[in-house]
Amino acid sequence: MEVKAFLESAIQSALAPSYLDVVDESYMHNVPDGAQSHFKVTVVSDAFEGKRLLARHREINALAADALAGPVHALALHTYTPNEWEDKGGQAIASPQCLGGSKQDN
Repeated sequence: MEVKAFLESAIQSALAPSYLDVVDESYMHNVPDGAQSHFKVTVVSDAFEGKRLLARHREINALAADALAGPVHALALHTYTPNEWEDKGGQAIASPQCLGGSKQDN
């Protein structure tokens, strides 16, 4: 199964999000084509109500454990309750440009 589909399925099953966006951002990094190594995950779920950011991220990391043990090097996690998401105007934070590897300024 491709990593994006795995992440979407695992998160959807566990958290029943009202909004879920999983973006493969590997192309932005110094990795081989098709690496499936860097993902941005935006999740809006009632399941996050009353949970601190660290607990939310731990929950997603646990769901993604198999992918993190394999091809995934990095997850950019953006986790919101429906009210937090509404307050943000329904917009996730844009990912910064990668400066690692050969893309690093010298």
